[in-house]
Amino acid sequence: MRGYDRLLYVLPFDHRGSFETGMFGWSGALTPEQTAQIAEAKRVIYDGFKAAVAAGVPKQNAAILVDEQFGAAILRDAKADGFTIACPVEKSEQDEFDFEYGETFNSHIEALEPTFCKVLVRYNPEGNQALNRKQTDRLRRLSYYLHNANRTLFMFELLVPPEKAQLEKVKGDKKAYDLEIRPELMVHTIEELQDAHIEPDVWKIEGLDRKEDCERIVAAARYGGRDNVGCIVLGRGEDDKKVREWLITAAAVPGFIGFAVGRTDFWQPLVGWREKRTTREAAVAEVARRYREFVDIFEKARAKSPGAGV
Repeated sequence: MRGYDRLLYVLPFDHRGSFETGMFGWSGALTPEQTAQIAEAKRVIYDGFKAAVAAGVPKQNAAILVDEQFGAAILRDAKADGFTIACPVEKSEQDEFDFEYGETFNSHIEALEPTFCKVLVRYNPEGNQALNRKQTDRLRRLSYYLHNANRTLFMFELLVPPEKAQLEKVKGDKKAYDLEIRPELMVHTIEELQDAHIEPDVWKIEGLDRKEDCERIVAAARYGGRDNVGCIVLGRGEDDKKVREWLITAAAVPGFIGFAVGRTDFWQPLVGWREKRTTREAAVAEVARRYREFVDIFEKARAKSPGAGV
């Protein structure tokens, strides 16, 4: 059992479809010029990340998550600079997990040699069972590969979207679903995937409002001798206030080792730069400031909880 229990502050910008449509308003096949524009926007984020590290974010805990399609050069540069790097293996914006590069997924991992291989998976244990089985089979294959044939660690981003019947129980209130129903479903999902021999080193978890729910997630993630498995909080594109609350809650719980906050860090600075309302330098500085601020929030919350550790 490998696991990962060092502090981990991830700046994720592996967004693909949402970048093309949301940031740039494009659809369909991209031209080389459009691809280059997206790659340059991601370079702004990476420069912000490097500026934050230069300004004091601990390098050994800092990490980026970026895709091969638009960020291959960034991944190579970051690896050469000694940073912790992660890249996704899933197709973008699909409800069903599948490999971005199909049967050749392993050759792409071997070419990049990332610290972490990341999957984003939408899985509801009370949802479509045939879909869950298909996803589980693919994820098991990846888990075996990473643990047996490759030194890359396995990062698992778990999203548990509500089923219609689950939302009806809370009268369609998604916040009530997040608070009252989702935590239990997440625990069940982790248990199901572990029983299927899927063994992440780090679970990337949707934010939780209650400390006791964070504790239950860690207990599930570390069950059965998985003592070094870590959990990190994802930002889910939420506003600054909500992300702060999630970080403070999670930081107090041993086993939550950090976060992966992306759009809350970079979206507005990039939009301002794209629309020529701000300079590139100002956008880089703002990404750096926001990322550093979330690191500070997490570290201060940990320091107030002496038992938190990692």
